[in-house]
Amino acid sequence: MGIEEIVANYDKKSISIATACSHSSLQIFNGARKEGLKSIGIAFKEKPKFYNAFPLGKPDEFFIVDDYKKINENAEYFHRKNAIIIPHGSFVEYLGAENFLKLNIPTFGNRAVLEWESDREKERQWLESAGLDMPEIIEDPKDIDKPVIVKYYGAKGGKGFFIAKDYKDFKKKIDESKPHIIQEFLIGTRYYIHYFYSPIKKDGYRVGKGSLQLLSIDRRDETNIDEAHRLGSITELEAMGIQPTFIVTGNIPIVLRESLLPKVFDMGARVVKRSYELFGGMIGPFCLETVVTEKLQFRVFEISARIVAGTNLFISGSPYSDLIQPGLSTGQRIAQEIKYAAEHDMLEEIIT
Repeated sequence: MGIEEIVANYDKKSISIATACSHSSLQIFNGARKEGLKSIGIAFKEKPKFYNAFPLGKPDEFFIVDDYKKINENAEYFHRKNAIIIPHGSFVEYLGAENFLKLNIPTFGNRAVLEWESDREKERQWLESAGLDMPEIIEDPKDIDKPVIVKYYGAKGGKGFFIAKDYKDFKKKIDESKPHIIQEFLIGTRYYIHYFYSPIKKDGYRVGKGSLQLLSIDRRDETNIDEAHRLGSITELEAMGIQPTFIVTGNIPIVLRESLLPKVFDMGARVVKRSYELFGGMIGPFCLETVVTEKLQFRVFEISARIVAGTNLFISGSPYSDLIQPGLSTGQRIAQEIKYAAEHDMLEEIIT
């Protein structure tokens, strides 16, 4: 059966949500609980004990797998539970992009976005064609004449990044066997902006046929780039044998100066509109990863087209989501969207 036929057979009054027990799952399960939906935690080999410490973030039941790639073999179980998969970064990584695209279980959002998000060249095509200002790409490493950041394709959580100050430095650090991209190193303040786009809600900040919401903003603590500078410049650090790294270890809540909010909404709207032109639209939560310069200009260096871990700061709401609904989290907003769609026979508009 195709996804539409599977959903047509669902009991719309008994919808459940399912996701892997990682990343933002506590928030997702808590959001489902707030909206009266059942939840299923997909766990590797055994039930994670730490969920017992967080009863309001614990799923109603666990589904144990010995290999995430075998989830599709158990699709019937999820069909019986009227389940909708909520993808997050870890879920897609564990399952693998190819298996995720083939998953025969209804999934929240448009899976086609994965192709445009995971390929750095297509991602750039999407964002630049939406009118966003992105860092310069250096095609030939011999042209490096200022600090650059080098990113391996598929790198997540800050892994697989390094800074190079010139061609010699680049050659010393690069693994030529891995596809990579060389970007201008942006100077400014990093802000990760958490949006939610609904194609089925008509109130609020209208974009296309639906509405766009700003739910929260964070910035990331990264090792060891955020602390090592206390010992000196990057050159001095490297001389001491310390290589700056960008692995994310935590997140910090942020509130922007209010005069920047029109730019925030304009960027989000442009990205959503272009997504419909390129691949049929982006649905649900997404995050624009930005640097704000001293001239108060946003430069966008990446997009995450699903719930990001930085939203975990705001399980009880943020200064922005509280002005939509007190205590609203991204996890609860996902559950609301699914619940509303089920009640109004619109699930086919938000799942693939």
